[in-house]
Amino acid sequence: MTNNSATPDLRNAAWFKATASSGSGGCLEVAFLDDGRVALRDNEDLSNPPFVVSAHVWRCFLDGAGKGEFNLPA
Repeated sequence: MTNNSATPDLRNAAWFKATASSGSGGCLEVAFLDDGRVALRDNEDLSNPPFVVSAHVWRCFLDGAGKGEFNLPA
């Protein structure tokens, strides 16, 4: 986990979710922050604080996900 500074103010963050997500709930949401970090939250329980990572960590995760490195076991 990377947290380069104090927890950012996310009240006005623009959150995005995958188009594969159904209506409400049940997905991971992402917000791209002005300082280059990426915030992640589980919209099933918004009482949990978002997880904030650096742009580098986010790029590494996307690379691994694209290669199937995080696929669920069969």
